[in-house]
Amino acid sequence: MLLIVACRPVRKVQVIKEAISTKDTTVSIVIKSTPTVDTVALIQEMLQKVGKRKIDFNTFSAKVKLEYVGQEESHNATAYIKMRKDSIILIQIIGPLGIVGLQAKITKDSIFIVNKIDKYVQKRSIGYVQDVTQIPFDFSTIQDLIIGNPIFINNNVVSYRPSKEKLLVLMVDSLFKNLVTLDTASYQPVHSKLDDVDLQRNRTCDITYANYENNNNISFSTNRSISVAEKTKLDIYLDFKQYSFNEPLNFVFVLPKNYKQK
Repeated sequence: MLLIVACRPVRKVQVIKEAISTKDTTVSIVIKSTPTVDTVALIQEMLQKVGKRKIDFNTFSAKVKLEYVGQEESHNATAYIKMRKDSIILIQIIGPLGIVGLQAKITKDSIFIVNKIDKYVQKRSIGYVQDVTQIPFDFSTIQDLIIGNPIFINNNVVSYRPSKEKLLVLMVDSLFKNLVTLDTASYQPVHSKLDDVDLQRNRTCDITYANYENNNNISFSTNRSISVAEKTKLDIYLDFKQYSFNEPLNFVFVLPKNYKQK
């Protein structure tokens, strides 16, 4: 994200007739005229289980191998991340030969970016990021995205499809259709597909969560892929090489006085 710069009543539940492919999210739906089970209660129970499986923490730190693949270029880097829950996120991105390229501090209302290569500082509000992307990125959403919790989960479930191993749940809000695939045993996210409600923009984002590990009773996805497409496509791959929860951390971030402001 830094390299290229989260209750409405439940609707009448419907059943997905065909699985939604990654290329086409048009849903063919059949409405059951005489439901035999309380589907609203089942969905509420499912949402509660998803909520209970969300990773809760006080502090988090990680070393992440990062691969960025754009339409015309690609980059590899290492990101070091520190987080204090609901308070601050520090990110340092190091490129080849150990050169620090970017440092960032994210708080609930602001984003500070230090470009160590071109020697400038940027300060932006969270609201500015939302205005530019037209996506409701707040601090909690960014925090969940890093920690591996599902994002843009709401009560507006319009359809779902259970199977033996996976549960597909489709939610819709004013901006996105969000098709979330959950593991039926753990209720952890396996995949999330966000599609723009506005067909004129045709934005789409695929997030895949893989290679879960148990760390002090916390199940954590160590491999993620994020694919974003609108007019062009961007793929981001995250490989968490080291990570820890709830250890004492220092949060030091210095804005160089001799850097220009942008």
